[in-house]
Amino acid sequence: MTSNDDAPALAPKTFRFSDVDEFRNAIRGLNFEFTPFVRKIAAEQTILQLPGCDVNVTLAFPRAVDAQLVADCTAVGFAMDDLDVPIRFNGAQRSRAVIVIGSSGAAYNTIEEVQRQIASVVFRPEVKDRGWPETNSSFKIFETSPLALHWLRRAVREVVAAASEPIDPAEVALKAAAMKETLFGAVDAAFANIVPARWTQRPNDERQFKMFQDIRALLSNDLAQPIYSEEMARKLGLSVRTLHDVVRRYRGMSLHRYLRLRRLWLVRRRLLAGAESVKAVALAFGFWHLSDFSRSYRDQFGETPSQTLALGRSR
Repeated sequence: MTSNDDAPALAPKTFRFSDVDEFRNAIRGLNFEFTPFVRKIAAEQTILQLPGCDVNVTLAFPRAVDAQLVADCTAVGFAMDDLDVPIRFNGAQRSRAVIVIGSSGAAYNTIEEVQRQIASVVFRPEVKDRGWPETNSSFKIFETSPLALHWLRRAVREVVAAASEPIDPAEVALKAAAMKETLFGAVDAAFANIVPARWTQRPNDERQFKMFQDIRALLSNDLAQPIYSEEMARKLGLSVRTLHDVVRRYRGMSLHRYLRLRRLWLVRRRLLAGAESVKAVALAFGFWHLSDFSRSYRDQFGETPSQTLALGRSR
């Protein structure tokens, strides 16, 4: 990880990551869990801290993300690019002008299939008096006008650029307050220009999202044990068909493919920590066919499990 730590007080800080675990440990303000879809990453995160407001612009990498916002804040998120490959957010996938919002404790899920540039503006304390959409246990997604999204993106870029310029220390507080007000105004406009769209009803359904969260919790608890669809469905009070449909909707892949991918990453983390043996870790995470496991591991990470273990022991 590299950063420009010598920047002046108001200036944004930029961090660059080539290691998945370094990126994981750098996330702030969220209870954050993700599964990468790629072997190597080249991520970048720019953070601007203003009084009562943080601006984050992240060049991310293909991954599945599960996150929950911390207490006493409101976060607004949106893509800074216009790629044809949309982000799947809370099970919805649309390449339109969308904006998401969550407040204290709200959770969300995303599937990012390609590298994207994403921005979030986090206000502290929680915003309650500006007429923004209310959220409960999950983030909500809305379609806004392309022009309103354009102005929101522009506000973020201009604020980050202006904060990078030399500032008279006597003017820092005034300039920071004005920047925050600019961001408030841009978010106000985005929500004032919400486009009524039927497709947003499903991802904003609290009941559907809770069903997914229950499935994810069960998968997290049982991840190192053999997992069978019928037993999972029985524990959750769902049909097997509903179980598979919900996982495919929120994960963008089959239940078994996702579990296998996530197990491989968990095995890698254990090997890098200097595990006792490759065989012991593979068996602990449900890989009983060791030759098939080794082949899948090499295909995913470009190296053998033994090479990863040797790297972990050498650190």
